[in-house]
Amino acid sequence: MASDSPVYLLLGATGGIGSEVAHRLADDGAQLVLGARSEDDLDDLATATGGDAMPLDATEFEQVQAAVSHATDTYGGLDGVVNFVGSVLLKPAHLTSIDEYRTQIEKNLDTAFNTVKAAGRPMMRSGGSIVLMASAVSRTGLKNHEAIAAAKGGVTGLMRAAAATYSGRGIRVNAVAPGLIGGGENFASQMSEQILSSEAGRKQSEKMHALGRVGTPEDVAPAVTWLLDPETDWVTGQVIGVDGGLGTVRPG
Repeated sequence: MASDSPVYLLLGATGGIGSEVAHRLADDGAQLVLGARSEDDLDDLATATGGDAMPLDATEFEQVQAAVSHATDTYGGLDGVVNFVGSVLLKPAHLTSIDEYRTQIEKNLDTAFNTVKAAGRPMMRSGGSIVLMASAVSRTGLKNHEAIAAAKGGVTGLMRAAAATYSGRGIRVNAVAPGLIGGGENFASQMSEQILSSEAGRKQSEKMHALGRVGTPEDVAPAVTWLLDPETDWVTGQVIGVDGGLGTVRPG
């Protein structure tokens, strides 16, 4: 049955930014299909937003495909999909094990590829928006970020190639590149805990951002919802930096 409301699939929906975006889209009347590993958090978010909960592992293509199929079969289409899945590793290359490196690629780049691959075909019928999560660390060199920078750099390259491939079908593909994200009203992720858990770590992180603070999910969510909005249908192949200046500016 076709839905009169826009239909969005959010992968990694229970993280800080994903949760914030889910609440904003639900408040605007969107129909949500929510995917994440944590069933308890996912059920809570689905209840709060009126979305459909789909426990899944986004590193497995078949599970992402199933979520896309659920959206299209249940609601008659898919207007947009966002991949929030990711992880962070802070180690120099010589101290990073091959397994740790592969985990960064799997969680950040493989999940992004799975998102594009699964959503591309059904979205060809009526167009829409795919949003991936890049990072400020792939836009500027930061020490001890080799594995995550490689993974997020791959996401950026994937995004631009997909934007070119699917532009003729009305599918826009873009990325949002956050800086370090700390707590917020709907913050549920532990990705930045290792950095921000100490006072020294937080102060150092704040100094790295030209605007003098780390970000929150509420800072990043508007960029994601803007890229999903049909009114931005002349924007594709772009990396939108929402990073307090971390990716491009050095504090004076």
